[in-house]
Order: sequence, then C-alpha cells, then structure tokens
Amino acid sequence: MAESYRERVLHAARELGYTPNLPAQAMARGTSRTIALVISLISDPYFSAMAAEIMKQAETLGLHVSIAVTERQADRELDLVRELRGQQPRAIILAGSGYVDPPSEQQLVDELQRYEETGGRVVLISRSDLPFETVDFDNHEGARQLALQLAGLGYQRCLVLGSGTPLLSMQRRVEGFVAGLEESGVADAGSRVHHPGFSWSGAREFVLGLGDDQLRDLQLVFAVTDDMALGALAGLRERGLRIPEDLGVAGFDDITTLRDVVPNLTTVHVALDAVAEEAVHRATTTDANPTRRTAPAYPVLRASTPPLTT
Repeated sequence: MAESYRERVLHAARELGYTPNLPAQAMARGTSRTIALVISLISDPYFSAMAAEIMKQAETLGLHVSIAVTERQADRELDLVRELRGQQPRAIILAGSGYVDPPSEQQLVDELQRYEETGGRVVLISRSDLPFETVDFDNHEGARQLALQLAGLGYQRCLVLGSGTPLLSMQRRVEGFVAGLEESGVADAGSRVHHPGFSWSGAREFVLGLGDDQLRDLQLVFAVTDDMALGALAGLRERGLRIPEDLGVAGFDDITTLRDVVPNLTTVHVALDAVAEEAVHRATTTDANPTRRTAPAYPVLRASTPPLTT
C-alpha cells in the first residue's frame, strides 16, 4: 500500500471515530458477557461499595464486571471510554459525579453515542448531565432535608465542606444544605462554605488550619461525603475538641464503615444496593428512549449531632 494512500485511510478513520473492534461480531450477536464499570476512585469507600453491589447484581445474571478508574480526571474518563469502545463490552456503566463545565464533555457524549450505535448500552449513576440512561440520587433534597432537621435541633452556625474538585453532585449537596439552612431562618448560611481537597486528608488538613476563633464560633461541621466528614472528625479531635460535646459533625452517603465510628455519624443514606440493581437492569435491557430514575436520599440522625441545649 502506498504511504499516501495509507495516510488518507488513517485520516478518514480518525474523522469517523473508528477504533479497532475485534469483539464486534460477538457484541452484535449479544454474546458479550462483560459489563465495563468506570468509577472515580476505587479507594473511596463509597465507590468500592458501589462496585461490590454492581458485581453482585451482575453475577446473578451470569455477567462479569471489569473496572476502570478515572482518578476524578475528565480527560482520563474520556480516554477510558475510547478504549472500551474497542473492547466492546455489553454495557458501560459510568458511576460518579459529572464535572462542572468540563471541556471534554461533548467528546465524551460523542464517544458514548458511537458505542451505542454498535449495540452497546450506556448507563450513568449519580450524574444527570448527559443524555443517557441515568440512575441518580437526590443529592440536593437529601442535603436540604438534613439541614432542616439539624436546624430543628438548634444547629445554625454550620461549616460546610464542599469539594475542591468541581463535581456536579457535590455542588448540589452544598446548595441543598445551604437552602435548608436558609429555609430554617439561618442568616448568611452560605458564608461558611469552603472547598478543601476532596478527600479524608483534605478535610482533616482544612480543619487543622482553622483559627481558634473560627472553631469557637461553630456548632456543626457538614461535609459532602462521609469520608470527608471522618477526616474532619479526626482533625477536630487533634485540635482537642470533643465530638459531639463541643461540636457536631455530619456527612453524606451512609457508607458501611460508619458502623465502627464513635460517636455514630449523622449522615444522609443513599440506597446503593437498589441503585446498583437498577443500573445493571438498565444495562441489560433495551429501551430506545433514555430515562432517568432518581433514588431518594434521606437523613439519618445519630449521636454525632445531639439536640443543642443552649
């Protein structure tokens, strides 16, 4: 083959979005038994629990699950989806929040739509920003209800720890919590919102960096994930504070590791098992019209936020 002709062929392939597709025939016949799960961070207790639930649900159908990790990088997510198109799994499940104004979002949509055109299924978990089958949590309402209940217990001066990584679901949790405080009559509810590193260590380091006067002015620390709440809890204890005697702490997700935490942590429960079951069901059925299901998220008040007496 002449080099000039080869270059024209390669250029056309790139323009058409072609990727090598060895298992395509198996996919077309519906014989692929693999679901590709793309998650943000396997070390995060929330995502490891979600992966376990999806694998359990897939196993009941005789399917296998492969796992890819984005490390919360939008470009890496796009690269992984491109690779998966070539592998042609039966379905791709993207689990994890979408990003706020990512430059590569339209490219991701294009890649996923091309994958669907070959017969694959796309399901999103906890992100409603893309035009595909979606199973979401009601992040805003769950956080709002938590704030309403905590305000009813007397908590008004609340430090809110959001995400230093621009994630849509975390943004909605912050907005929902602030909205609940405002509905309860708390003035300047958004003035104590901060966005540290989105991790246990990020929350701990932020709390350790607070001034003594800032801490004395607080009644509660709310973090947008349980993992961050536990980091904040550790930092507060290092500062010599007693929880909940000196300060309340609350999180979001109700991860299983909370069973070992003292005091028991107030949080917002999300039904990972039900969401995983729904996601796998949608990944293995055919529906021409993408739909969205929003699973409820509800507060669970525990010992870390007792009623305030003063």
